[in-house]
Amino acid sequence: MSELVEIVDSLENKISKLLHKVELLNQAKGRLEEELIQIKQDHEATKKSVQEWEEKYETLKLANSMLGSETNKTEAKLKINTLIRELDHCISQLAE
Repeated sequence: MSELVEIVDSLENKISKLLHKVELLNQAKGRLEEELIQIKQDHEATKKSVQEWEEKYETLKLANSMLGSETNKTEAKLKINTLIRELDHCISQLAE
């Protein structure tokens, strides 16, 4: 009978240890999920910043070409033509 008590005690001890490990793993999982959320937010902020800088760069490039830079005159003309076409399209949709 004492062997049975020892076996039950041993099983209870092992189950207790396993439950403790499960709790530790759940805590670690929670921390990792929070870290993942933070990293995703940082990534989105970085992407937004990169996009803003790209837009600023394109604007600056266009401004330089309009100031008479020979290297970008063609590009400026193409951009202006594109803007005019977009405006014409908007006007035609408003007229409908």
